[in-house]
Amino acid sequence: MTSDTGDSDLIKETVIISIAYVLAFAVTFKLLLPVQNIFFPKFPSYASLLFLPHGVRVLAAWLLGWRSVIALFPGVFFSFWYVAGMGVFEPSRLFAISVAVFIPAATFHTMRRLGVDLFPAAGKTPCWHCIVLTSITISALTASMTNIAITRTLNDLFAYLIGDFFGMFFLMTILMFFFRSLRQSEE
Repeated sequence: MTSDTGDSDLIKETVIISIAYVLAFAVTFKLLLPVQNIFFPKFPSYASLLFLPHGVRVLAAWLLGWRSVIALFPGVFFSFWYVAGMGVFEPSRLFAISVAVFIPAATFHTMRRLGVDLFPAAGKTPCWHCIVLTSITISALTASMTNIAITRTLNDLFAYLIGDFFGMFFLMTILMFFFRSLRQSEE
């Protein structure tokens, strides 16, 4: 593979992953969060109980490894900018952005170093429950580090953990049904 092909692949990955992240963010905050606020009016409005972008982060890190850091950055930055405006450049938010893009890839690589290689490979069946467990680890690390940086409460931390878990689970379920229907239509 030439450098040009690698650069071209990284650009495509970045466009696809960042668009997926922004779309997941938009669905979460423009569709799901208003519905959540109807059913749970006393729940903090900035914490979604179904945070789809976490699933995008995890699946991008699983599929791309360290390249996911670059692929996620534009989408994560745009989402933070959408919420905070120029406040996106505050040190706490820049730290939170770094956490959001680095922790998923770092966690999968740490798992590999510990002898649990979850990265996809030809002929290797994905260990979905292992990916979900890794997703929980990523969520705990990301939520706790972000909460420290942005000084949120312990209730916020648990809300983020719940939203991340259900967002990842929901996104994985949708993708599994989607790919299963694709395989069935090819037969």
